[in-house]
Amino acid sequence: MAAFVLIVLLLSWTGQILSLLLLGDILPGILAELLILLGTAILVTGVADGRPAVRELFRRAFRWRVAPAWYVAALLGLPALTVLIAAATGTFHPPAGGWGLLLGNYLLNTLIIGALLGNIWEELAWTGVVQDRIMDRRGPVTAALLTAIPFALIHLPFAFAERGFSGTPWSDVAISWLVLFLFAPFFRLLMGIAYLGTGYSLFIVGLLHASFNASMSTKLDVFDGEWQQIAALILLLGVVAAANAFRASRLKRAPAGGDPDVRTAQHPAAGLGRTSATDGDSPQAPA
Repeated sequence: MAAFVLIVLLLSWTGQILSLLLLGDILPGILAELLILLGTAILVTGVADGRPAVRELFRRAFRWRVAPAWYVAALLGLPALTVLIAAATGTFHPPAGGWGLLLGNYLLNTLIIGALLGNIWEELAWTGVVQDRIMDRRGPVTAALLTAIPFALIHLPFAFAERGFSGTPWSDVAISWLVLFLFAPFFRLLMGIAYLGTGYSLFIVGLLHASFNASMSTKLDVFDGEWQQIAALILLLGVVAAANAFRASRLKRAPAGGDPDVRTAQHPAAGLGRTSATDGDSPQAPA
């Protein structure tokens, strides 16, 4: 993990800073960051656990057969809660181009631009490699807190994305970084709960990450402000955590033969190296 964090932070910061300085646009640096995350995840996993572990990592990235409720949560939970919070706080406004255009843009930003082209592979590294390994030793809460540190650090240059290094006041940078570090543990905990609750589906985790990005005010044009999507994620975290706690208590109350409606999954560490013995039909595990 030390090697992963060191490689990823140094190379990603270099790419993002050069992108801002030379091109005035952080997007090329973000694309470089995704490649660095993916390449480093493959390198670290291969060196530590061998090729079978790398193959298992990619199987989890395409593990799509999960309970339908997880698709509802991953695709609709955050935008719906964001809109409800905006309406309750008086910051809501109707979409300028109509609801049909808004929905189309949201699905494009979430499914294609977000999940398939970026966030699934980003979460393959953060959730599939870093958070997974820490959860195996310390549990989901500690894993979220520890993973949140490098996850926040890699996003530090984003504070300069709009106005560059010279045009961004340091007071704005300080606020941006403070919000980032306070919010990151909640974000990582939601990703970890989704990962465990879906039987280690990085596909769903990537969708959830992409949905959050697509629910910001610059993309989900139905509210004014920058905090509503953060509040929506914390609220969704509470709902998902409560649902998983109820499911876990139901499992404990099941008779000796087991509840046929509640299925559990083997942790990847229990199989070959750290790989799972399950295939794409991986059952689900309570957090």
